[in-house]
Amino acid sequence: MKIHSLIHLPFEDTGCIRHWAQKKGYSFSETRLYDGQSLPILSDFDLLIVMGGTMNIYEEDKYPWLAEEKSFIMSAIDSEKKVIGICLGAQIIASVLGAKVTKNRKPEVGWFGVEMCCGKEDNALCSLLPERFLAFHWHGDTFEIPCGAEHLFKSPACDNQAFLYDERILGLQFHPEVTGVNVRNLVENCFYDIKEGFDSIQTAPEILGIDKTGPLNEVMYLILEYFEKL
Repeated sequence: MKIHSLIHLPFEDTGCIRHWAQKKGYSFSETRLYDGQSLPILSDFDLLIVMGGTMNIYEEDKYPWLAEEKSFIMSAIDSEKKVIGICLGAQIIASVLGAKVTKNRKPEVGWFGVEMCCGKEDNALCSLLPERFLAFHWHGDTFEIPCGAEHLFKSPACDNQAFLYDERILGLQFHPEVTGVNVRNLVENCFYDIKEGFDSIQTAPEILGIDKTGPLNEVMYLILEYFEKL
């Protein structure tokens, strides 16, 4: 399997996804959009990973490459590629599938549980995943569930945490890919998002004091194994 990732920030990468691909012996490449790198041709990959970012999906004037990226993702979907979007990536996918992306009712930053909102028997992906687990979050926006997609997970602060479209397009608002390094990088580079007055935002010591990346990465591996078999 050939995997390609779209990266939006110099301090945010694919975390445990690259480790999994290397262990499996799969081809792994990336486009650093923030550096102006060119997008690949569709035949270069089987699975596209669209990562997170501090920008919003509607900031095309500030980030001109967003428009080209959206068109590219839609082409990948139309070409029946497998696609996983994480955080901003999920919001972009939801948008190109016709769903709205708006401010969430409150920001969500830190370690909070997510809960499955469909039956484990409803689709092959849910049958592999735990019904509840502690996930890592860092977002202020949210997506609506695209028409025709299955709503998979929710959290107390965000109703729409994951969707699956056409069995091969997955949007994840939370971050199952993060390693300890990824968590520290977000705390150091996005410290301005750690605000007081929200029960959905943890302090930096709280975020860094929770070491649950291992179990969370196991969820990411289950997701990747699902896509591996498609």
